[in-house]
Amino acid sequence: MSAPNTPSLADGISDAVGFVGGALAGFWLGQWLGMDIFAPGYGTPALLGIALVGLGGGLGLHAAKRWQASRRSKPAKD
Repeated sequence: MSAPNTPSLADGISDAVGFVGGALAGFWLGQWLGMDIFAPGYGTPALLGIALVGLGGGLGLHAAKRWQASRRSKPAKD
């Protein structure tokens, strides 16, 4: 068992899943709204699409951290 404040492999994996899942959600939302991040040049739609990917990744990571905290606060089952 690890120390209470030591991050575990499960924490790292959930962080990665939350970040990638959120970034993909932001990417697909941008695609749905017509904001192609791979468009040539750096036009406004491309920059807004890139911002959505970053925002989605950050929100996904935040959700993963909240999920980890909620799991730690529950009493252990015997």
